[in-house]
Amino acid sequence: MPGAPGHDFHHRVSLRRVSHRHVSGRCALAVLTLSGLALATGCGGGGGGSAPPPPPPPPFTSVTQVRVSQLSTFSAGCEGVAANGILYVDAAVEPSLALNPLSPLNLIAAWQQDRWSNGGSQGLMLAASFDGGMTWKLTNAAFSRCTGGSTLSGGDYARASDPWLTVSPAGTVYALSLSFTGGILQPGSSSAMLVSSSTDGGMTWSMPQALIQDASGSFNDKGSITADPTNANYVYAVWDRLTGATGGPSYFAVTADGGSTWQTARSIYDPGPQNQTLGNQIVVLPTGVAVDIFTEIDNTGGASSALLRAISSNNHGAIWSAPATISSLTAVGVTDPHSGTPVRDGSGIASISVGPGGVIYVAWQDSRFSSGQRDGIAMAQSSDGGLHWSTPVEVNADPNVPAFTPTIHVRADGVIGVTYYDLRNDTSSTALFLTDCWLVTSSDGVNFRETHLSGPFDLSQAANAQGLFLGDYQALTATASAFVPFYVQTGPNAHFFSDAFISFPPASAAAAAAGAAASFAARPAPAGTTLTPEGRRRVMERIRLIRAQRRNQPG
Repeated sequence: MPGAPGHDFHHRVSLRRVSHRHVSGRCALAVLTLSGLALATGCGGGGGGSAPPPPPPPPFTSVTQVRVSQLSTFSAGCEGVAANGILYVDAAVEPSLALNPLSPLNLIAAWQQDRWSNGGSQGLMLAASFDGGMTWKLTNAAFSRCTGGSTLSGGDYARASDPWLTVSPAGTVYALSLSFTGGILQPGSSSAMLVSSSTDGGMTWSMPQALIQDASGSFNDKGSITADPTNANYVYAVWDRLTGATGGPSYFAVTADGGSTWQTARSIYDPGPQNQTLGNQIVVLPTGVAVDIFTEIDNTGGASSALLRAISSNNHGAIWSAPATISSLTAVGVTDPHSGTPVRDGSGIASISVGPGGVIYVAWQDSRFSSGQRDGIAMAQSSDGGLHWSTPVEVNADPNVPAFTPTIHVRADGVIGVTYYDLRNDTSSTALFLTDCWLVTSSDGVNFRETHLSGPFDLSQAANAQGLFLGDYQALTATASAFVPFYVQTGPNAHFFSDAFISFPPASAAAAAAGAAASFAARPAPAGTTLTPEGRRRVMERIRLIRAQRRNQPG
């Protein structure tokens, strides 16, 4: 059952790394915070003494923010099994956000709460707002043992990950969870895609239904769920299912009766025995055509490559087209330039949205604009249902610094919004790894304005889950005239490691100019640009890392 705050020492202790710089692989200083009492302690394994705390990062210069995540209420050991790895109590990561079309002031949020270093979290937290995001009520569904999961509820799993939300035209909210016990494909392990629904705006949730459940022979990963905006009866879920040591087809489940029953999950695209898909997401066009967009990682013959691809269905998922290629994916990833610590960013996962007239927009992290030196934010679009795609353009405002983990959303009036992080305000200080969050907007896909959302904050304070981790994705939705970003940050306004924040940038694209740091035009890659040999090496290295992360660490 959900743990209430108690007197258990291990539950009440939260580890906050004041300095994340490493000497011989060991952290220099840690602080245990207990009921407001700070106790300095050196990390085990030597290292020649404790370093002094670094100076705080500069003050935040953000738009209005509201912290949605709160201190953890999970009791120690609520997962019910012995667990290896580091538990980052109070680390909120990987947010999802949905807006109720029947009540635009009703927002529903989800995130991973208390992230583990070796995959997943103790549970998914859910929250509902009925005043446009200014105040929130925390709730949860029985997706894992820490949030009430049991054999009877269908949620008897030690951990949960990859939250995803959607709302049907009838106002029913659906939440999807990757729930699992044990390591990927390890003896005794199990995994499932669980869905729960709410008919009261996210205040209460049904017992989860299992779309698929697997023992150790397969592992279900990185799911998303999409309500059909043209028909409230249909809701689609899609994910990749790791089958044995190499395979990873796209799996799909659909309900045709508003979630009362779900058709048996099945494979809808298999890239071959040495390959896998990742980051499957379905969008639905005004015609009712469903389009699944994903990353395909190919490892045939050991030569790693990645493509963004799209398949479509005009009969609610009964039959799917052959894949169309959107673009190659040539991300190199982000690393703390001071310590060399990698960032676990969104470099293997695209973000997708549909605009008026059924135009599909895709944004992703890519290094092609700098010949493989650093990642920027790429965007492409399709006006024919995903069959053909425009040449990718770069839409981050500052092309001279790494930009990562984009999220795209297109408002009903056609204005495009993209949020992302970048490192333009990082300094030469080895004590801090300064990061900012930004929103760029455009009414034509060519001319953009930039708004600063938050930062700079110290990314080195984030939980480390095979890299500094805010989430494989962030969230962005919109009212009729305003974007509503939902993202994770560390820093002086966050509890311990990281918190999930909603912010309120200027209401229109024109008004964004008042708070914009820059106005700029989207940039195609320079003519004749190709990756350098070093760039190609870094891209292949990143693809191999993404593949290894997906097969070694759940969620």
